Amino acid sequence: MSDIKHTKQYSAQTNLIHGGTKRSQFGETSEAIFMNSGYTYESASIAAQRFAGDAEGFIYTRFGNPTTKMFEDRLAMLDGAAYCYATATGMAAANTSLFAILKAGDHIVAGRAMFGSNLYIADELLPRFGVASTIVDGRYIQAWKDAVRPNTKVFLLESPTNPGIELVDIKAVSQICKENGIILIVDNVFATSILQQPFELGADIVFYSATKLIDGQGRAMAGAVLCNDEEIADQILTYIRQTGPSASPFNAWLMLKGLETLDLRVQQQSRNAAKLADFLHGHKHISKMLYPMHESHPQIELAKTQMSGGGNMLAIEIAGGQEQAFKFCDALDLVLYSNNLGDTKSLICHPATTTHQRLDEDFRQELGITSGLLRLNVGLESVDDLIGDIDQALARL
Repeated sequence: MSDIKHTKQYSAQTNLIHGGTKRSQFGETSEAIFMNSGYTYESASIAAQRFAGDAEGFIYTRFGNPTTKMFEDRLAMLDGAAYCYATATGMAAANTSLFAILKAGDHIVAGRAMFGSNLYIADELLPRFGVASTIVDGRYIQAWKDAVRPNTKVFLLESPTNPGIELVDIKAVSQICKENGIILIVDNVFATSILQQPFELGADIVFYSATKLIDGQGRAMAGAVLCNDEEIADQILTYIRQTGPSASPFNAWLMLKGLETLDLRVQQQSRNAAKLADFLHGHKHISKMLYPMHESHPQIELAKTQMSGGGNMLAIEIAGGQEQAFKFCDALDLVLYSNNLGDTKSLICHPATTTHQRLDEDFRQELGITSGLLRLNVGLESVDDLIGDIDQALARL
């Protein structure tokens, strides 16, 4: 197989098309899908060398695959990471990033505003295995400082957060980590590396649900864990090899296709979302609208320092609570009701009864997940059509 050469000299947009590509002897233009689980060897000695790590080559698709490796290499280029490991889902990536490096007796501090399943791992699952956890309001740097213990091993945060669109000062939190020998893990799913570069802000591990914007078309599930430290990379690779959360070659190929248009999609969806935010702000039926780059967002100055755009996600609170929120959603025609996000199609959901329904009501209120809150994924449709659809639905309230 031959490699595309000199990719480091090209821009991110070019590497999203060509980065990491390996071609077979047939010279295909689109990346090949290697739908196989095992590999043959020219000799028993070569097999022995590969298993010992003394020779390059694939030995089992749970350990590595040519198609999966192309996806990993391309995403690593985009994020500025030395190591990238693809997983079967975004939650497999989240789980891997934590369980690969934590052990009984360690302590983790996590920002309270994050995807519900990530919060479950940090607050409920890890303590079952002897890892203590502290949940903090990630917006406040002092809260992170106050939570540090002698055995604190990991800080975990998401920014912007799901679904309340809060921000965490990644650079400031990373400074606390550096001062205390703590590993900083960042879920970068909402912004992607197109709009936010966590490694440049001090992150040690970054993970994604590639199911979301990286695929962008609701076709398949995948995730990815990235880092720059060799010791951490070895721990992650060993965990994946021994526990099996590996991505399938076909899904990795779909993610490769998604990466080709990621920049175009994220930029346009961000422009659409910004226009929608302007339309929604101050509307008589909307008691709150949150979008990172909108002038009304309480953390807009932080957003400007660590993001290059607002992204495609915004949150709105419908006045009147759940009944009115449901009525609004049911009146939408173009915007679809779905708990997925990152799609080219505009999607809306009610977090209190879907993605975050398992949380205690009081805790949901603390997170701002009220009965009227809706999470809106802004797609690639004509923004005028989207505004028209949302306007007619609001008019029915």
